[in-house]
This record gives sequence, structure tokens and C-alpha cells, in this order.
Amino acid sequence: MISTPDLRGHTVLVLHAHPDDEAIFTGITLRRLADAGARTVLVVATAGELGGSRVPLRAGETIPERRLAELERAAELLGVSRLALLGRRDSGLPGWADARHERALAVADPLQLARDVAEIADDEGAAAIVHDDEHGIYGHPDHRAVFRIGATAADMLGVTGYRVTVDREHLHVSARDRHLVHGAARAAAVPFGRVTAEIGLAVTGTEAHLQNKRAAMVAHASQIADDDVPVDGFASAYGYEWFTRSGARGPLDALGNAHLLAPVPA
Repeated sequence: MISTPDLRGHTVLVLHAHPDDEAIFTGITLRRLADAGARTVLVVATAGELGGSRVPLRAGETIPERRLAELERAAELLGVSRLALLGRRDSGLPGWADARHERALAVADPLQLARDVAEIADDEGAAAIVHDDEHGIYGHPDHRAVFRIGATAADMLGVTGYRVTVDREHLHVSARDRHLVHGAARAAAVPFGRVTAEIGLAVTGTEAHLQNKRAAMVAHASQIADDDVPVDGFASAYGYEWFTRSGARGPLDALGNAHLLAPVPA
């Protein structure tokens, strides 16, 4: 049974690299935190400029404009209290020349961006900062940068850091080639995630939370088509969100730990 803790008075800052990462990797967590009364601050480092668009843009519309509009809609669905942008540029996949662009997140000063994130977190009184793990989940340069930024910001403030990952063993058993991270890892030509034994926390949700997460994902229509995330099997692929932790137990732990390949309702 999934209970709703009382997290009123708690604030959690969630840092991601691109629009849509928040829904794919932390959509259930964000919604459950909001439902529990926590204030959630979503900070996104880039506008995902290099993601292209799978839908036609309006006359005069740019990809960053479309992606940020989609991000705002997804954030609303996930109950985000505040959305902030770091204003860096998408670096592209490993080896792309875009990573050397002067505005690219991959070449930005991580210490300065960590100070920026720490300032937001401090102003908000955040008890925890959620960010990608040291592998960047699947090795994307921007996700690796988000690890450096988020981990440093958490250390600066002495708050709990939750590091986003995926359980590749679970996905191999329950959702082989059905999670978007599979295609992303192939494109990046690197391994993804962690083995089950390395993961300390898995957050899951009710059927309503899963439906909300799916709606937030497909709100990013320029990146995620409806048939990319079929309802049949969605829970197996996206029903858990995985984290390791640095520091003391914090608000995400209060959501309960569904770790170790437990079945998720179809």
C-alpha cells in the first residue's frame, strides 16, 4: 500500500539537464511530493535545443520555445511549485561538436552553476537536492554536468543529495527495450544505470500517479510521441524511479522504498 506522508513545510529542489527529464526520471516523485504537501522547485539547465521536434512548429516558433512551453505544461501536471532555468545550451551527445559551444552546459563552470543552484535552494529553504548520478544516468554530457552541479550545490549547503539513476537489471527483466533510456544509451554508445544492489531507494506510485507521469511525458510532444509510451506495459517500464543518496535521510525517503524488483500493477 502506498501512503501519503505529511511533508508540509519541506522543500525539495530537483535539477535536470533538459525538458522532459523531469517527467521521465522523476515524474512520480515530483507528483507524490506535491501531493504530500512539499514545495517542489524544478531547475532545468538547458532548453534541449538539439532535441529536434517530432511535431511541426508554429510559424516563427523555435525548438527552445516549444520545449520550454512543454516543460511548463509538464511541470503543472507534476505539481511543481516553482520552475527555474539556468539558461545554458544543450551540449548534444558524446563526441558532438556542440559540446564545445561557448554556451554549452558541458563546458560551463560547474562551480558557478553550483553556486546558482545553491542560491535558489538556500532561498527556498530546500532540505534536499535531487540531481543525476555521477554516470549521468546514461553518459550524456549534460547529465554528467548536472551531477557535478547538483552534488556540489548539496555539499555547499550541507543538505541531502538524491542522485537519479535507473535499475538496469529491473529494466532487463521487466521492460526490455521499452524505456526511453534504452534508445538514449544506444545513441550515446555507453552503458546506462546501475545494478540493483547499488541502488538505495526506489519510489513508486498508484495507478493515478502512473497516469499523471505518462501525461507529463507526452506533454513533451516534440520529443515523446504517444505511441512511444504505450499504456500497456507502461508501469513495468516507468513505474519505479531510482535513487542513491548522499547524506541523511530526507523527504524522498518518506515516500517509502519499493526497492528490489517488486511487481508493479500493470
